[in-house]
Amino acid sequence: MIYLDNHSTTRCDTAVVDAMLPWLTQEYGNPHSSHAAGIAAADIIGRSIATVAGLVGAKPDSIVFTSGATESNNLAIRGVCLHPRQKRRHIVTVTTEHPAVLDVVEDLKRDGFRVTIVPVIQSGSPGAGIVDIDRLAAAIDDDTAIVSVMAANNEVGSIAPMRAIADLVHDRGAVLHCDATQVLGRSPIDIAAMDIDLVSGSAHKFYGPKGIGVLVVGGGDRRIRLRPQIVGGGQQRGIRSGTMAPAMAVGLARALEICTESMDADRVRIRAMRDTLWQRLCDGIAGIELNGPALGGDDRLAGNLNFRLPTIEGESWMAAAAEVAFSTGSACSNVDPTPSHVLMAMGLSESEARRSARFGIGRFNTMDEMERASAILVEARDRLANLA
Repeated sequence: MIYLDNHSTTRCDTAVVDAMLPWLTQEYGNPHSSHAAGIAAADIIGRSIATVAGLVGAKPDSIVFTSGATESNNLAIRGVCLHPRQKRRHIVTVTTEHPAVLDVVEDLKRDGFRVTIVPVIQSGSPGAGIVDIDRLAAAIDDDTAIVSVMAANNEVGSIAPMRAIADLVHDRGAVLHCDATQVLGRSPIDIAAMDIDLVSGSAHKFYGPKGIGVLVVGGGDRRIRLRPQIVGGGQQRGIRSGTMAPAMAVGLARALEICTESMDADRVRIRAMRDTLWQRLCDGIAGIELNGPALGGDDRLAGNLNFRLPTIEGESWMAAAAEVAFSTGSACSNVDPTPSHVLMAMGLSESEARRSARFGIGRFNTMDEMERASAILVEARDRLANLA
């Protein structure tokens, strides 16, 4: 199989696995125990935290390890809104956010919070899929507790201007949360310089293990108070209780370290593969149309490609081209048969959304795979068209 679904998950780097193994089979002490094995485990967690903090421009005491970005998003948004000292009752987010944000916000709405969901630039514009900054500014008021905007969209790759958004949010005294799941390890991020209060990420999106994520709490000088969502033990300063996993912490830190070291070269190579795949598909399939921002600028993730076919539905295409792994939207939404909420929010019709496909090019892909995948995809589409 040619794997082109790297927005969904990535292959765990063998160097990451090698770094993790000793902490699974040799140094397996509980990091909260006071004997030598526990002290060694606590030390490696501390070193992993320091590594992650240094790579994202944060302070070590701001790093909280979680089970993944979904938990991080829940902890960030619920934690701010449900803190006993929180008096504000308004939440602002964006129509194209991941369900791990939108579903949390909807749940809090049922608890009495007022919610404003801001639209994005519509399909056909160069910045399609990017939040409408003017509408966002108008939505934030003196009762806004938190604004949640993802750094880069997981379906169409649109990159948000987070520093400008931070200024808008903080001018009204609100807290800014950023789901950076698709950016960490793929694009440079300096949380302090960008002045973001809460940042979520997940290791399996940047060639690390599944089952561990991170929430960075407090990117600037503001004090961020969170109500814990998991209690019982008081670990991680009481923000997220539970026995910490040294091997997973090592894996996340090592994966982010490798990505940072190779980031510039990877982005150039990945963008070239993405553009080659797009060109080959355009040559072989008449009438395909790009979804999201233009490919040539900096408003889109280097490895993202999302487009719609003229006649064939994406799900049918996936089944016909089974040798290539791609998707029609977020993997976390596949239990829902409705078309992509991201594409619909960008103004596409239901038919256009169902005829769309998402490809995520990653570090372990090759140019040869782009050539072979495009041939398979064009042949599969032709075969389906002939059956219609």
